[in-house]
Amino acid sequence: MEMEQMLRDLCAVGAPSGYERPAVLAAKELLEPLVDEVWIDRLGSLVGVRRCGKPGAKKLLLDAHLDEVGLVVTGMKNGFLRFKASGVDVRMLPDREVSILTDPPMLGVVACLPPHVLSAEDREKAAEIKDLYVDTGLSQEEAKRKIPVGTSMVYRTDFTALGEGQLCSKAMDDRACFAAVLRAVELLQGRELDVDLYILGSVCEETGGAGAQAAVQGIAPDCCVAVDVTHGRTPDASKDETFVMGGGPVVGIGPNMARWMVRRLLDQAEKMGLAVQKEVMEGSSGTNGWEMQIANEGIATAVLSVPLKYMHTPVEVVEPEDLESCARLLAAFVENLGEEGAQ
Repeated sequence: MEMEQMLRDLCAVGAPSGYERPAVLAAKELLEPLVDEVWIDRLGSLVGVRRCGKPGAKKLLLDAHLDEVGLVVTGMKNGFLRFKASGVDVRMLPDREVSILTDPPMLGVVACLPPHVLSAEDREKAAEIKDLYVDTGLSQEEAKRKIPVGTSMVYRTDFTALGEGQLCSKAMDDRACFAAVLRAVELLQGRELDVDLYILGSVCEETGGAGAQAAVQGIAPDCCVAVDVTHGRTPDASKDETFVMGGGPVVGIGPNMARWMVRRLLDQAEKMGLAVQKEVMEGSSGTNGWEMQIANEGIATAVLSVPLKYMHTPVEVVEPEDLESCARLLAAFVENLGEEGAQ
């Protein structure tokens, strides 16, 4: 399947942390034709495995999380919803459309006071979440009946092309990377492997990584790669902390990553003539790799990232070329991994 169509299918569903099942089911449908077995674990993460058929084969796991940032209804007043946020930047919320994930979903808008009625002081301040409401257009009685406390909400936005090929949507973090992982598995079809390849679409990354940590404790891989997004470069951003869109995937370097895995990623990229970027991470990578590295007795871990503009907003932007390059590098890393995976 084309990368863009995979992304459309994955980003279309609303599935914030703790409410990921719609995204897990969409991902499951895409993964099933590519692997030998697929299941959903006790925490709700999606797991697939392609077995190599060799006795005593090592296990390699590729992870990309399926949850997105979102909101949860905590109460209501006059039909307006109060809420808490999971990963959402509150500055993004005033006058924003949201999907209220009832069955079927409903439209809401985050209420905001127009500038005409704000004091000069208030116009200079960012809104606080305690002062925000979602306007449902419903009476208090109808809102209570249709929208229980605990209902989740996500940004409401269209999936669209931006300029000459970039793609823009909510939930690109991290479903764009799951699409890249699917593409890598697709590239490996018909090729002999010497490791059992596990694919993980993990839950709850945006709230601490519990999904990945639980999954790898059960699977017990010998090594794993966390595939996630990093910050894409814009004119107002620091060049030291952002990465070029279209400049290729970003290889993490630091204590969260096994040196042999970093070397293999860079060596494979060089052999392929594939452009890559490097991100030095002096501590936590801010990805599932941080949790996976210390599961069980410890697991050799790498972090491979895709540049993304406007993280945790409704208009996250990726470059399909970076996703394809990420998939090609992952496939090259997997193929002929051999005894190196035992380090």
